[in-house]
Amino acid sequence: MAFLGMFGKKDAQQAEKFSPYMISTEWFPYRLYSGKKGSSILFIRVRNLTSEPLLTSFAVQLPGKLSFDEIGLSKMKELKVGEIKPSEEKELRLNVFSSIDTDPGEYTVTMISTAHYQDYDKVINAVRKRTSINVV
Repeated sequence: MAFLGMFGKKDAQQAEKFSPYMISTEWFPYRLYSGKKGSSILFIRVRNLTSEPLLTSFAVQLPGKLSFDEIGLSKMKELKVGEIKPSEEKELRLNVFSSIDTDPGEYTVTMISTAHYQDYDKVINAVRKRTSINVV
């Protein structure tokens, strides 16, 4: 992180200790059913907690039998959110599908929100959050 100081980033050491985002999630409906095809919408709200605008990207990874498409092939989605101004909140909506093979249980979804510097190749900080959905 110290090399960011060469590019004009003065508080590179503080970026390591401070979480730049607050991530909140909500499922609708809040559960899926096993043994049949179904879908649920994952609402993700990302809020910038810093005093500067942040270039943001977001990645969501699904476990085993859940997917982002009805066929069941897409397990990871990466989104370039763009610049989020200070105290601004952006909402993302992702459809999550279950299949006939989905077993009952609790499935954990991993989300990573990444703050970038200048372009999407340089990373300042990342925040990871996990949420779960029940399959009954």
